[in-house]
Amino acid sequence: MRYKWLNKNNNKALIVFFNGWGMDERIVSHLDCYGYDVLSFFDYRNFNIDEFDFSSYELKTLIAWSMGVYVCNNFYEVYKDFDRLIAVNGTQKPIDDNYGIPVKVYDITVNNFNELSCLKFMKKISSDVDLKNYCARTTDELQNELVSLRNLKVSKLLKFDKAIVSTKDKIIPCQNQLNYWNNNGVKVTETDGSHYIFNWYSSWESLL
Repeated sequence: MRYKWLNKNNNKALIVFFNGWGMDERIVSHLDCYGYDVLSFFDYRNFNIDEFDFSSYELKTLIAWSMGVYVCNNFYEVYKDFDRLIAVNGTQKPIDDNYGIPVKVYDITVNNFNELSCLKFMKKISSDVDLKNYCARTTDELQNELVSLRNLKVSKLLKFDKAIVSTKDKIIPCQNQLNYWNNNGVKVTETDGSHYIFNWYSSWESLL
């Protein structure tokens, strides 16, 4: 894993963002941070990360997108006491026939991954943003990240407070997301968008 501080100005409020597969920190760099320090995690080819001291922050929020909704659970002890946890177009069972990407679809994507299929996949993530501009890794590296995510097993699940679900998501079917969050008693906000929706927002505050 890698990380990037999008804003670090000794604010009293913190947002930690777990990115989706394949992206880097630039995918959300347009969001105004206002009164928040913002730390972004990305690149899930491994799950090694530095330790951070968040004790000085008075308000701590976790926002996770796509595969990041699952990855953050690998660091349960760090984020279990955060004040707010928000999921965006993801579930805690991301590769699952009922609650995530159907298993067969995911396996086919991994096994047949190449430059052309990668471009098609990026277009499915967003219908109006050229996401390859926010991906700084080779095709082999991206395929390795898909495999790494498939192999990740977490032992405890965080309790999310809110889930934002896109009705036109072509990566994780909307109904599967609704199945998961409704079964777990999590408040759902539906939005008319694709898998990537951050271009619809101008600030982190607007996501809360």
